[in-house]
Amino acid sequence: MRVASTRGAASAPISEAIAHGLATDGGLYMPPQLPPSAREWGNTLRERALALLLPYFADDPLADHLPAIIDEAFTFDAPLRWLDDRTALLELFHGPTAAFKDFGARFLAATLTRIATGPNATVLVATSGDTGAAVASAFHRRPGFRVVILYPDGRVSPRQAHQLGAFGDNVRAFRVAGTFDDCQRMVKTALGDRALVERHQLTSANSISLGRLLPQMAYYAHAAMECARTGYAPPSVIVPTGNLGNAFACLLARERGLPIGKIMLATNANRALVALAATGRYEPAATVATLANAMDVGAPSNAERLLARFPQVRHAIDADWADDEAIGQAIRRTWDRHHEAICPHTACGMEVLERLRARGDRGTWIVAATAHPAKFDTVVEPIIGARVDVPRPLAELLARPTHAEPLPAEPSALAKALA
Repeated sequence: MRVASTRGAASAPISEAIAHGLATDGGLYMPPQLPPSAREWGNTLRERALALLLPYFADDPLADHLPAIIDEAFTFDAPLRWLDDRTALLELFHGPTAAFKDFGARFLAATLTRIATGPNATVLVATSGDTGAAVASAFHRRPGFRVVILYPDGRVSPRQAHQLGAFGDNVRAFRVAGTFDDCQRMVKTALGDRALVERHQLTSANSISLGRLLPQMAYYAHAAMECARTGYAPPSVIVPTGNLGNAFACLLARERGLPIGKIMLATNANRALVALAATGRYEPAATVATLANAMDVGAPSNAERLLARFPQVRHAIDADWADDEAIGQAIRRTWDRHHEAICPHTACGMEVLERLRARGDRGTWIVAATAHPAKFDTVVEPIIGARVDVPRPLAELLARPTHAEPLPAEPSALAKALA
């Protein structure tokens, strides 16, 4: 199956699109619009992932490898934790780096391993906190790959920063003197430089890559089908989001006919997506630093995909936001009511849900719990007045030495670092 760019001047087979990351015309490769399906989706996360993803790889060499790719990537679950009879957290943090990014990063690594990307492919990734560690973990010590991570210096949590520099071997971490948007701009500039791409066999591991985006549909399908299996009406979903990849995957799952109701974006004080949902106009803004740092994105890349697929964007999504005070209140409220510790990003979702309930909404809602709260101990623990247990994989990473190199926020500096 071929996929086309959002800008209309490029197309490629899906495996080639995954290998290249960014389209040759500078746009983002768009998943083809498949009709809703009433097929049997299976019973497990892996079965549902295969049923959902296989049509996108029709007639592609990767189709025969897809069951093995999914088996390699989906080695942990995405359970629903019900807080009451109408509210559930979709726990997406049970992977090796304790964040939802593990699903897409491991799928991408398993996919690129089976694509001829060249003898020494460079996986380039900008991260606002969680993506970089997930990609590093997925590609760590894989022959034929090196990983280059860019993150905004001082704008990720201490434990996130430690993770990013703790891998070594074929992984290099750079702490950029700028914002996440600077890091993302540097990555896009590099991927748009054909000479640089060919010299270093560059590919992307951000959510601009279909190899990252498509597998994220699976856990929303899984959650929706689990609700249906246990007698719930189609749930609505709140997705904490920064770069919009995770939320766009939820939209694609609903597009395929999965029983999903409303889709609500929850952001922090970076409100470009809230304005987009309200007005239909995309107006990127300067990044604002918040407690929910992994969502500190002023110019979300996947807005281009959203507008290309859903020109009447106001009919596709709703959005709301939470400032730092509201984030802290949501963390405390969730702890007091349910004795459940949540990360600041999940707290944005819980705050948005609290407002919906206050307005009389009594529907079934799922809030995507995007990261383990232990990654944000310096924020969460003082608010709840208790220690958060550290999952074993995270504890093992935190026990390693860590190192990140300084880098100016300039594309030319990245080009030199790649060399």
